[in-house]
Amino acid sequence: MALGGNHLFGSIGETRVTFVEKGVDENRRDFLKNLLEVNGFEVVIDEDKIKTEGDPQMYTVAVTDMTFNPTTSVFERHLKTPDGRIVTQDYWNQKTEETNPHYWKYCK
Repeated sequence: MALGGNHLFGSIGETRVTFVEKGVDENRRDFLKNLLEVNGFEVVIDEDKIKTEGDPQMYTVAVTDMTFNPTTSVFERHLKTPDGRIVTQDYWNQKTEETNPHYWKYCK
């Protein structure tokens, strides 16, 4: 799920949550859980229902902070990596480990 402007919230069990991403695989789930916990959020993980036999298990990642908006947090540079660098859009999307705070590249 790409960063979008919508603030999605609801419930997982009895817990009110802000949804971070839905339908993610195990690798993405672990990445987001680690990143969000490093930034002080309580993370809630829910297993999605498997639609057909043989489909991989997917997960919903959420936080208990109802004011959290992933897009705002990334673009306003509120999130930090485990080693203290600023989280960029490409880092959030796991495209690169580089955290240069520019969101675009200039060509010569």
